[in-house]
Amino acid sequence: MLINLFQTVRSSGVPCSLRELLDLLGALEKQLVYANIDDFSYSEDEIPLENRIEIDRWILSELNSLITEVEDNYEDYEPTKVARLVQDFVINKLSNWHIRLSRRRFWKGEYKSDKISAYQTLYECLEKVAIISAPIDPFFMEQLYKDLNEVSGKQKSESIHLSTFPKSDKSKIDRELEQKMDIAQKITTMVLSLRKKERVRVRQPLQKIMIPVSGDKMKTQINSVQDILLSELNIKEIEFISADSEILTKQIKANFKTLGPKFGKDMKLIASKVNQFTAEDIKKIEVEGNFVINQDITIDLSDVEISSADIPGWQVMSQYGITVALDITISDNLQEEGLARELVNRIQNIRKDKDFEVTDKIEITVEKNEAMENAITNNLSYICGETLANSLEVVETLKNEKIDVDLVDGISIGVEIKKI
Repeated sequence: MLINLFQTVRSSGVPCSLRELLDLLGALEKQLVYANIDDFSYSEDEIPLENRIEIDRWILSELNSLITEVEDNYEDYEPTKVARLVQDFVINKLSNWHIRLSRRRFWKGEYKSDKISAYQTLYECLEKVAIISAPIDPFFMEQLYKDLNEVSGKQKSESIHLSTFPKSDKSKIDRELEQKMDIAQKITTMVLSLRKKERVRVRQPLQKIMIPVSGDKMKTQINSVQDILLSELNIKEIEFISADSEILTKQIKANFKTLGPKFGKDMKLIASKVNQFTAEDIKKIEVEGNFVINQDITIDLSDVEISSADIPGWQVMSQYGITVALDITISDNLQEEGLARELVNRIQNIRKDKDFEVTDKIEITVEKNEAMENAITNNLSYICGETLANSLEVVETLKNEKIDVDLVDGISIGVEIKKI
């Protein structure tokens, strides 16, 4: 079964020279336990691309784009660039995005087409990453290839080094889909950075973000990934404002780290010009990606640093040509939901400590706590749904198998869970 793959890889002692393999192992570790439960062996018919959900179509598009770039770099004798491309794909796209967004598909729901599609998509990515990486990490990829093939029996070649190098399927490449998902990843990175700066936990819901948009295309792209953003950022809504709105005041300064090596003695002249930029000038370099200083000097977006002045109750960041403003005001309802999410997290940890299967149903009993009363009452169905609890009872005191768990802000609660 697939669960044996991770165990074999971990104990094989095969040296790993590429950093991306660490994340590849992490991706396997997270998902193989769920595949083991469903006994996935790639015996089902291939789910057609058009029947797969957008996140699967996106990663397969990125995979086929990767194959093209990797082949080109091999032909140019650039193995280091190949390693970096594979690392970026495995860490930033496959593990940190596709697998993270698909986690519910792996462990919830029946073993039907959507879950099968998730498994097939992950399997294809791992198999092809192994084959295209074999020239630069032959031993580890050989082991990975063999273990994958033991699960499915798809490959006729006994060794990865006798297999056929995959061809990029251009029909699976969707540049527009790649572009809008890239925007979603960038917005996510920025908002999570703002949360970290303000020490607001990701499990704490916030009301909204504001995003200035320069045209209908950007607005449409963000709207198409709105559900992903709301979920990943744990916010309730996205508000669009005009790029020239006076709500957010943008500031700009020269980026001397890039200007120095590129322009040398002209750096001070450029910095002086940048300091005189108007709002229109800032908008121009954000939209077009470059700006003409004079007939001999043209700077690009990396040569400047654009920021936005904070407004009361909000945190603002500008990066990648995108500006986001995060509402950091926490209402009573948001605070209660945040406490409920913290409780869910602690219960899930208890389940793991007790070695419960991920499909085991439970009963929860908690000790009465005034600070948690509304959080539990108003979020009861969410707590039960997330923890696979058939019931949650609040009692005055717990005696038998009580576990005291710390939540946040000095709040703790006694919990008891029983497997049904």
